[in-house]
Amino acid sequence: MIPPAYKGERSALRAVLSVSSNMSSIQAVAESYQLFNPRAYLQNNYVPPRADFSSEDSVMCWKLRQLHDACTKGGIKGRTLVDIGSGPTIYQLLSAFEHFQETILAEYLEVNRKELKMWLCDEPGAFDWRPYFEHVCKLEGKGESWKDKQKRLREHVTRVIPVDVHQPSPLGGELVSGSVDCLVSSFCLEACSPNLEAFQKALENVVGLLKPNGHFLWIGALEESYYLAGEARLNVVPVTEDIVKKALITAKCVIREFSSYTMAPCMNVGVDDVSGIFFVWAQKEA
Repeated sequence: MIPPAYKGERSALRAVLSVSSNMSSIQAVAESYQLFNPRAYLQNNYVPPRADFSSEDSVMCWKLRQLHDACTKGGIKGRTLVDIGSGPTIYQLLSAFEHFQETILAEYLEVNRKELKMWLCDEPGAFDWRPYFEHVCKLEGKGESWKDKQKRLREHVTRVIPVDVHQPSPLGGELVSGSVDCLVSSFCLEACSPNLEAFQKALENVVGLLKPNGHFLWIGALEESYYLAGEARLNVVPVTEDIVKKALITAKCVIREFSSYTMAPCMNVGVDDVSGIFFVWAQKEA
């Protein structure tokens, strides 16, 4: 018979080894992202056919519609909006930013932070988000010029800062836990986690930034195992609708809306193996 004290030591050792292995895997993911090419990623995902604004059935039109509809419900508002894992994109903010006093972009990779700052400063060569602004202005139906909305977003972003979702305080000393009114995140948590355990913990770290009843607008990939960004081939944790819902409940969130989109064959362009997209509007429990 194994003595109880020894059993406890063995259990503790297994826990330490599990944590050590997980941290090693997270580091491996971080290293794989050093080859990430923002321009290749934008070309793969943010031009036609995936961003075909002539068709309401395109995946980008669907994503912008979900964000727009959630933000017109009336409850999503406050002082601070933080975009977790911005990548080199800003489309995910076009509806939400109007309802907050300041917007903060938080991104892990320096190359992506440079890409964001290039657009914010309207530098030559910055990615052209005009079709996105035009589409959202059309959804809002106010007759507003896309240039006015673009100018307002540029003025609204106060900071572009680093983030590490695998840390208990993902934003370091920039913002304390429990201080954020709303989070937006798109294609981040499943793409930077080596396994479901790390995915769950990253979600909990991110949700910890929210105030009680704070809002979370989350877009992610369904059943995806990899995607390409230039020379980088990035592994992704395949998640299902059920996994995402259970993860949110475990992270003490209440799901307000959940919807999904099945990728049409014409949008399978050989840069990933994603089968669909999910959108969630959730709130942190009070």
